Amino acid sequence: MTAIDGSPGASPATPPALTRPLALRARTAPSRVLFGPHETNLARRREISDRHVAYYARRAAGGAGVIVTETASVTADDWPYERAPLAADCGQGWATLAAAVRPHGTIVLAGLGHAGGQGSSAYSQAALWAPSPVADAASRELPAELERDGIDAIVAGFAAGAALAVAAGLAGVEIDAGPLALLRQFHSGLTNHRGDEYGADRLLLTREVLTAVRAAIGDEAILSLRLCCDELAPWAGVTPEQAAEQVDALAGLGLLDLLVVTRGGPYSTTAYRPTSHTAPTFNRDLCAAMRTAAAGRLSVALQGSVVDVAAADAALADGVADLVEMTRAQIADPELVAKARAGDAARVRPCLLCNQACRVRDNRNPIVSCVGEPRSGHETEDLPVEGTDARARDALVVGGGPAGLEAARVLATRGHRVTLTTNDTVLGGALRGAAVGPGRERLALLVDWLAAECERLGVRFRFEKTVTAADLDAAEAAGTAVILATGSVTAGRAYPAPPDAAPVDSWPALSLLEAGTADVLPGGPVVVHDPVGGPVAIGIAEWLAAAGRDVALVTPDQVAGTLLSLTGDLAPANTRLAQAGVRRELRALIREVGDGRAVLEDVWTGARREIGCAAVVDCGHRLPREDLYLERPGTPRAGDCVAPRTALEAVLEGRRRALEVGAAAGRPRRVPVAAAAGTATGEGAGR
Repeated sequence: MTAIDGSPGASPATPPALTRPLALRARTAPSRVLFGPHETNLARRREISDRHVAYYARRAAGGAGVIVTETASVTADDWPYERAPLAADCGQGWATLAAAVRPHGTIVLAGLGHAGGQGSSAYSQAALWAPSPVADAASRELPAELERDGIDAIVAGFAAGAALAVAAGLAGVEIDAGPLALLRQFHSGLTNHRGDEYGADRLLLTREVLTAVRAAIGDEAILSLRLCCDELAPWAGVTPEQAAEQVDALAGLGLLDLLVVTRGGPYSTTAYRPTSHTAPTFNRDLCAAMRTAAAGRLSVALQGSVVDVAAADAALADGVADLVEMTRAQIADPELVAKARAGDAARVRPCLLCNQACRVRDNRNPIVSCVGEPRSGHETEDLPVEGTDARARDALVVGGGPAGLEAARVLATRGHRVTLTTNDTVLGGALRGAAVGPGRERLALLVDWLAAECERLGVRFRFEKTVTAADLDAAEAAGTAVILATGSVTAGRAYPAPPDAAPVDSWPALSLLEAGTADVLPGGPVVVHDPVGGPVAIGIAEWLAAAGRDVALVTPDQVAGTLLSLTGDLAPANTRLAQAGVRRELRALIREVGDGRAVLEDVWTGARREIGCAAVVDCGHRLPREDLYLERPGTPRAGDCVAPRTALEAVLEGRRRALEVGAAAGRPRRVPVAAAAGTATGEGAGR
C-alpha cells in the first residue's frame, strides 16, 4: 500500500481526515470533500440533464461527501451563459440525480443563484439587473437598477427553486453569494450605490433570501451559502475584515448549516479558480479567519485550488475548515476520495490547475472535461477504460509523450503486454518540456503520474531507441499491435536570418531553461516570437526576464497571449509580463533578423521598425513528426504526430487508439487513415 504522503509503506494507521464523515443538520456526509458548483455545458435546454446526472453520480461513487449542482438561475430573465440551468426547469433532473446518488450516501445540494450585472443579455435579450447601474468590468454592459418588485421576484425565485429541489429529493440547497453573484454585488461598495434600505444595509437582501429559503425547505434540509470574503479591491470592495462581520451576522441568524469561503469580485473574477500561477490552497488564512468568525455555529468549507490530498488533509487537521472543496481535483480524478480512503493517495491523478478543459464559460460552449481524464463530462457516451480485453496481445507504443504514455497505460490496464520506446532519455515529450517557468511546473505531474502507472502495470520502457519501418513490419508479423505517438518537429520560419542569428526553437529553448541557465543564448536582448498566442511563449519570456535577460515578446495580436483568455490567465499573464519588465511588441510580425536587430512589421499599416535582438526564441506552430507513419500509412497514431495540438488531444487520442486495439481483435490490424487520425470514432468513443 501507499502512505498518504505518497511514500511506500502500509496503510495509514488512521484514515485521512478528508475521508471522515461530517454531520450537516439531519444528514451525514460520508467524507469531508465537496464537489462544488461550476459551469459544465451539460444542460439540455436549461435543464439538469442525463449527462449532469452521470457526471455527478461518478463523483458520488468515488467518495465525494457533498455535491453542489451547477448553479441554476432563480428567475428566467437571468441567463448568464447559453446552457445555464434554470431552477424552474430542473425538478425532474434533480429528482433523477437524487435517486442516482442515494446508494452512495452523498449529500447533494442544488446550487441556486442570480448573476445580476455579471450575467449576459445575449440569450435573454433583456436588460441585466443589478443593485446599481455600474457597468460590468468584463462585458462593459450597463445593468438597470433593481426596483422593489424585481427584488421581491428574486427572493421568491430563490424560495421556489429551493422548495422544488427539496421536493425532488435533494438534501438542501446552496445559495450563491460568490464572485459572480448578484447577492455579492449587493454586499459590495463597488457595485451597490443605492440610497435606500438595500444600500444602507448591504446584507438585507441576503438575509431576506436566506429567511425565505429556510421557510421553503423546512427545518430538516441543509442550507449552505457560498460567500465572497475578499473582493481584492480594498478601496471599496468587501475586505476580509468586513467579511468576518458579515459571517458573524449571517451565522447569528441560525439559518445556515454550511459556509463556503471564496474570494474574487468584478475586477478579479479569475481569482476564484485561477491557474497554477497561483499557489494551491490560497484561501487557507481567509478561511481560517471566517471559521473563527463563525464561532462553531456552522460548518466551514475551504475553497481555492485545493487539489492535493496531503494539503487538503493538512487544512482539516489544522482546523482551517470542516471540509474542503476539491472540484477541479475530482474532475481530474473522480475516485480521489476512494483512493485516499484505501491508502492510495499517490495514485490520485493530478490536477494541473491549467483550466484548459474544465473552464468552459466561453462562446465555444465546450463540454467540461480534463486534460488528464478526458472521460470527465462524457460519462454517458464513453467506453470505460477499466476492464480486460478478451484477447491479450503484445503491443508496441512508439513515443514517450502524453499520447504514448496514456496509450501504454490503457493497454496495460486492459491486460496487454506493452513495450514503450522513445528516442529520448526521459519520458514526457513536449509536455515535460513545457513544464518550465513560473507557474508551469505542475504540468510535469501528469507525465510523472502516467509513467508511474505504466511502471506499476508492468509496461517495459526502452529509451534512446529509434524505431524503423522494418521494426514495425516485424512487430506486425509477430501479431503485435502498434501505436505511433512520435510527436512533432520544428516548422520552417517565414523570416530570413543569418546562421549566427538562427532562431532557437521553443522546445530546445525550454530544455535549456530546464537545465537552469539562460546563458546558453547569446548576450544581449532576446526576442520571443509568439505567432500562436499561447502559454509557451509567455512562460519562456517570464523565465528569461526572471533570469535577468532583456526580453521583448513579439506577437501579431493586439494583446499578448490571446489564447490564455480561455483559461482565465490572460489579464494575469499580461500583468506578470509588465511586472517582469518584458516589452510587448504587439500587432507585429518578424520580417528579418540579423546584425543585432530584428525588423518588425505592423500587421495593420505595414510600417517597419527595428528592435534590439541578439537571439530569437521562436514559439511558432510545429509540424507532425510523420516520417515513420509515411513509410507505413494507416498505422494507428495519436497526438502531435497527427497534428500538433495540446495535451488534452494527446491523452484523448492515446486512449482511443489503445481501446481500439481490443476492439480490433480478429480484424485486419491496420486501420483506415481517417480512423487512425481520430475522425471516424465519434465524439465520445473510447474516452
